[in-house]
Amino acid sequence: MEEGTIVKIDYDLFNAENSTLIETTREENAKENDIHKEGQKYTPMTIVVGSGQLIEGFEESLLEAKADKDIEVEIPPEKAYGERKSEDVETYGMDKLMRYVRDPESLGIGSSVEINGRTGILKYVAAGRARVDYNHPLAGQTLKYNYKIVEVIKSKKEKANAILESQTGHQNFSVNFKGNDMTIELPQEMLFDPNSSMLKFRLVSSLRDGLGVEKVSFLEVHEPRSISEEE
Repeated sequence: MEEGTIVKIDYDLFNAENSTLIETTREENAKENDIHKEGQKYTPMTIVVGSGQLIEGFEESLLEAKADKDIEVEIPPEKAYGERKSEDVETYGMDKLMRYVRDPESLGIGSSVEINGRTGILKYVAAGRARVDYNHPLAGQTLKYNYKIVEVIKSKKEKANAILESQTGHQNFSVNFKGNDMTIELPQEMLFDPNSSMLKFRLVSSLRDGLGVEKVSFLEVHEPRSISEEE
C-alpha cells in the first residue's frame, strides 16, 4: 500500500509470547476469547497508511501489504510500545493519591488514575502507600497481528466519510467539496458530544493528511425540538 492510501482493516492483536488475544475488530473472535464488550462496535478499522496512526511495526507491514490477503506479522517491543521502564513506576502516599481521584469509591487495583497530567494504572496499595505504573499496558511485549485489508477506499467523498466516522464514532455526515476546500455538516448527535471541539481539531489534521484539502469548515445545524422532546 502506498502512503496516503485509506483502507479498512480487520485484525486480531495477540501477545506473541502466550497467544492471548488482546483486541480484535471481529466480534465472533471477541466472544470466543471472552473479551467481548457490550455496546462496542466491532467493525473494520479505517486508517490512512503511513500517517502514524499505528505503531511503527504495523505501519511498516502495511506499506508492504496487499488487499484481501491474510497477513501475520510479529512486532518486537522497540517497534511497538517500547520496553518497560522502572522510572515510569512511582509510589505515592495515599493522601496524595486521593487528592487526584474523582470517585474514591470506584478506586481499585487496575484502576486508571491521572496525576499531574500523567495517566497510569494503580498496581499496588499497602501500608498507606500506592504504586502507579505509567508504562503503556503493552510495553515490553512482542505483539502479533493477524490482519487483512478488506477495502481500499477510492472516491474522495467515501474517503472523507471513512475518516469522519472512524475518528468520531458518529455517522450521517454531509460532505461537500469546492476545489481544495471542504464543508462538513455535522450529524445532530455530534452537536451534543462534549468532545466535539477536540474531535474537530483532530479531524482537520486527518482530513488534510488523507485528502490534501486546505480549508475545512464545519456546519452545525440545530434543528427545532419538538414539544415532546422539550418536555
